[in-house]
Amino acid sequence: MALCALAALSACDRQSGSEEQGSLPGAQLDRSHSGSAMPDVTFEDPDGVPIRLAAFRGKPVLVNLWATWCAPCVEEMPTLDALARREKERLQVLVVSQDLEGAKKVDPFFAKADFAMLRPYLDPENGLNFSYNSGVMPTTVLYDARGKEIWRVVGGMDWNGRRATRLLKETVKSPAS
Repeated sequence: MALCALAALSACDRQSGSEEQGSLPGAQLDRSHSGSAMPDVTFEDPDGVPIRLAAFRGKPVLVNLWATWCAPCVEEMPTLDALARREKERLQVLVVSQDLEGAKKVDPFFAKADFAMLRPYLDPENGLNFSYNSGVMPTTVLYDARGKEIWRVVGGMDWNGRRATRLLKETVKSPAS
């Protein structure tokens, strides 16, 4: 487990050129898993209750894997909070911490950040990270309302930028649609 955490840490700060405005350095769009079902992995809701992604079917859901020690993860969190606020009627945004120390690390981070919409989901066993097998944090996966993957972004993203807006239009429909 510690070896995996070290691998994720080293991958977290990987930097490369950004090909579009709205991507942080290193962000890459991956559609190779499109159509795949949500992984059947248990993680913890903000109250510490075990939950699975299937509980969120019915509305598109954006799942972001992050950690308090990952600089690009922390950098994109305010933009994920703004996205969650802006799209609350059409999209669920879940930020799932991969911190091995769980609430001990995540709760103080959330208290200081004072997010309007984001809630601290925890995955101290890294089950989602292993399921996605990206090796990089942050990793963000968009699922449609049926629980099928549309795409994933590996690396940080400005979720208020033009690129994110274009990508989300593929799945997030207006309430009247």
